Amino acid sequence: MHGRFPPRSPKLNGHVERAHRTHNEEFYEVTPQRWNLLEVNRQLLAWERTYNTIRPPQALGYATPLEFLQRHHKSKPKIQKCH
Repeated sequence: MHGRFPPRSPKLNGHVERAHRTHNEEFYEVTPQRWNLLEVNRQLLAWERTYNTIRPPQALGYATPLEFLQRHHKSKPKIQKCH
């Protein structure tokens, strides 16, 4: 079941609120807004690539989300199937 949190509720939904703030400050506030859907989608894809592969957030120990995910998968124990 999914619920809705009131806007600007960092104590209830801190990770999402922080992500929204980052996207607002680093994409929406500095990217010229064009009302052309194809152009906005192109810009969003470029920002998403930067956010996930270049920009290292402090919360992930200054690893990019991609690096963090790759490390997580490598450190996960492999489950072997029993026959």
